[in-house]
Amino acid sequence: MSDLEAEYRLEYFQEEGFERKTCAECGAHFWTLDADRETCGEPPCAEYGFIGDPGLDEEYSLEEMREAFLSFFADRDHERIDPYPVAANRWRDDVLLTQASIYGFQPHVTSGESPPPANPLVVSQPCIRMQDIDNVGKTGRHTMAFEMGGHHAFNAEDGSGYAYEGEVYWKDECVEYCMDFCAELGIPREDVTLIEDPWVGGGNAGPAFEVIYRGLELATLVFMQFEQDPEGDIEMKDGNTYSQMDRRVIDTGYGIERWAWMSQGTPTVYEAIYPETIDFLKDNAGLSYDEREQEIVRRAATLAGNMDIDEVEDVEAARDNIADKLDVPTAQLRDLLEPLEAIYAIADHSRTLAYMFGDEIVPSNVGTGYLARMVLRRTKRLADTVGIDAPLDELVDMQAERLGYENRDTIRDIVRTEVERYRETLDRGGRRVRQLAEEYADSGRPIPVEELIELYDSHGIQPDMVAEVAAEHGVDVEQPDDFYALVAQRHGGGEAAAKAEGRTYDERLGDLPETERLYYDDQERTEFEAVVLEVFDRGDDSYDVVLDQTMFYPEGGGQPPDHGTLSTDDVTVEVEDVQRVDGVIVHTCDDDPGKGDFVRGQVDVTRRRRLMRHHTATHIVIHSARQVLGEHVRQAGAQKGTESSRIDVSHYDSVSRAEVKEIEHRANDIVRENTPVTQEWPDRNEAEAEYGFGLYQGGIPTGENIRLIHVDDDVQACGGTHVARTGDIGAIKILGTERVQDGVVRFTFAAGDAAIQATQDTEDALTEAADTLDVSPEEVPETAERFFEEWKERGKTIEDLKEQLAEVRAEGSAGGEEIDVDGTTAVVQRIDADMDELRATANALAEDGKIAVIGSGVDGATFVVATPEGSAVNAGEVVSRLAGMVGGGGGGPPDFAQGGGPDADALEDALAQAPDVLQQVTDA
Repeated sequence: MSDLEAEYRLEYFQEEGFERKTCAECGAHFWTLDADRETCGEPPCAEYGFIGDPGLDEEYSLEEMREAFLSFFADRDHERIDPYPVAANRWRDDVLLTQASIYGFQPHVTSGESPPPANPLVVSQPCIRMQDIDNVGKTGRHTMAFEMGGHHAFNAEDGSGYAYEGEVYWKDECVEYCMDFCAELGIPREDVTLIEDPWVGGGNAGPAFEVIYRGLELATLVFMQFEQDPEGDIEMKDGNTYSQMDRRVIDTGYGIERWAWMSQGTPTVYEAIYPETIDFLKDNAGLSYDEREQEIVRRAATLAGNMDIDEVEDVEAARDNIADKLDVPTAQLRDLLEPLEAIYAIADHSRTLAYMFGDEIVPSNVGTGYLARMVLRRTKRLADTVGIDAPLDELVDMQAERLGYENRDTIRDIVRTEVERYRETLDRGGRRVRQLAEEYADSGRPIPVEELIELYDSHGIQPDMVAEVAAEHGVDVEQPDDFYALVAQRHGGGEAAAKAEGRTYDERLGDLPETERLYYDDQERTEFEAVVLEVFDRGDDSYDVVLDQTMFYPEGGGQPPDHGTLSTDDVTVEVEDVQRVDGVIVHTCDDDPGKGDFVRGQVDVTRRRRLMRHHTATHIVIHSARQVLGEHVRQAGAQKGTESSRIDVSHYDSVSRAEVKEIEHRANDIVRENTPVTQEWPDRNEAEAEYGFGLYQGGIPTGENIRLIHVDDDVQACGGTHVARTGDIGAIKILGTERVQDGVVRFTFAAGDAAIQATQDTEDALTEAADTLDVSPEEVPETAERFFEEWKERGKTIEDLKEQLAEVRAEGSAGGEEIDVDGTTAVVQRIDADMDELRATANALAEDGKIAVIGSGVDGATFVVATPEGSAVNAGEVVSRLAGMVGGGGGGPPDFAQGGGPDADALEDALAQAPDVLQQVTDA
């Protein structure tokens, strides 16, 4: 650690007279100009010292503070750049949400693979940190959505071969910039402390300073200079060892909201950045305080920093401690603060949702869509709890308007749709909560965190709702203070899922040069000559063949590989698979063509052209879908084929038949226009600046230059093969759509001759149906509808007859054994019928005040048990025991359950034991 300590001893500190001290409270090391200072100045070692006493010379709004920050660094030769989307998975495959300003430059810039858009640069980057969700509203300073002001410089040793080289500036200049910015805004330098806090993340690390003023962390200065190395001599706080790398990155984060808060001195950051929203919500909720209550709230705000769930073990204990310091009862403090905390969180969450939906994230069950859904449901629950009756879409729209988003109609539509789905989910999940509460009431155990998370995941049930129902049954609930952070962590919390391991190849591939890719030079060409550089025997009658150049397209971007042959004068081998591994293209063949030989390659022409048509059609279909459904439509997955292809797109609702037809019409309009399909290889930063991150629909390419495909007005970064003109596709036929998961719609389509074949197949099916119905094809829909209605009527008649039969059986209990169970008549009966008839009979008996145990041997052994209201018999327990006797299982709520097993021969014995089972369950 001595090496790391030396990294903090800057020449700037020595020149300016800073001292390194140790905090008397927490033991952290910090730097200060105040020789008398004893603590680091950050809560809980100090209180907020600016509430009611602003810490800057002037008062700034959020917008004014953003401009002050950007202007300061622009005046010091930093180039302003536009912020990136909050959906970081648009350009990265390792994270979901943008959590820091440096995210826009990882990994392609920080790795040295690509140059930054400017060097040095400054940006005010919208960020979302799901791990802070449970702190929002409580600490006074945490916002899940926030703007991080970042000034960045990328340094690399000369001659290193990276996309940038030379020294821009490093630690001393970075700290000096920060202190000068503080001074320009009126912060006395001697009141600032810089706490040493090493940073670790993503395989890199470095020393860092937390910049503290009057109890508030205003900035973090990170010096990214280490990389993880098992042989490294620098040990970091994550327990791993690191070594110096030949790149050094200035990674700073200034909390723009916190600087604005410091300038205003409001009780919390929320009043500083959402003043109109907070006033509106308080008025809507009927929340008002007299002078004494206002004073308690103000004094509590100065201590709110002690409520950080990341720092305290028990939030309620921390609230008790604050109440003691204020000399007010904890219950009174809670009653005053909790409605306010909810309103603060609603304002913050509304801005988070505006960022998410404004940047075209669509709610779903996975990835960024899941996180958006989680935030929306929590916001809705908070609004209901505090009594806010304003529609959630209006609250989100207020923030979307303030942020300048143009897709506000879509944002409101998404929110309304999600709120309705949430209501439906709650209705379905309520019964499960009651059942769970009863189960844990019987066991005497509290409902654990794992059950809470599963209830939230499956039904959207918030933990406080579970607690309410559980309390009715005398059951406690294990509800952690960081519940929502745990849920977010389960679904990534901003981190993307790790990719599965792919097919492995011989390690000798690493010694071979990159393969020249001829398929980009002329995508229509299918013949070529090459030299066999290496052949690897896979041991399963297949061989991996590496050529110096190839026309064979390797699998990638959802496009399958080319097939074909490699021929010499002596042998012709079939190419069955093609993959690209670190720039080397591997052809998997059924024989060995011979290392060092010249080969003639022949790509399967029919397959290649069909794949080219389908790949280009994929671009056209998603472009047309975006025009019809909205700009939020993004590719969520694709697979091209020869007979048909599919593309999954993000969309918050199902797609109607009318919308499908319009998309198909627009797609074929583009085909008929016969516009050129062109490619270019621009600089990555220039391409992103011109077209945005909508470029990356089908994956995230690496490198300084990226390949762009232009089809009509659509531009995408794409590595696939394409036709020369849209007219070469011939036609596009959408075969069908389906919702493959919440927020994702799959389009299946065919292009070219495959589209004609698909249309003919559909016509064949229609003709066959017409022949069967003995009508013309045009009459099939009407005839099918008439037959269906008649079939439904017959079904209703059958159901009515079954119910009548069940009532007759219940009245006479014909063939059933009647026994007394704790004063209630129980009927045990075998009826070999389908499940509908068993249910009807059991329900009829229960309605007549009897316990019904019905068994059937129609399909294995099946049991249905129903109990009347007030019965001491648990139907689920009875079914579980009986089903176990026939080799199966089952269960259900106390009043009705069903189950069974495969052993029909054991049915009679099981029914014979039913009276004993009923008695045992009652005695228990």
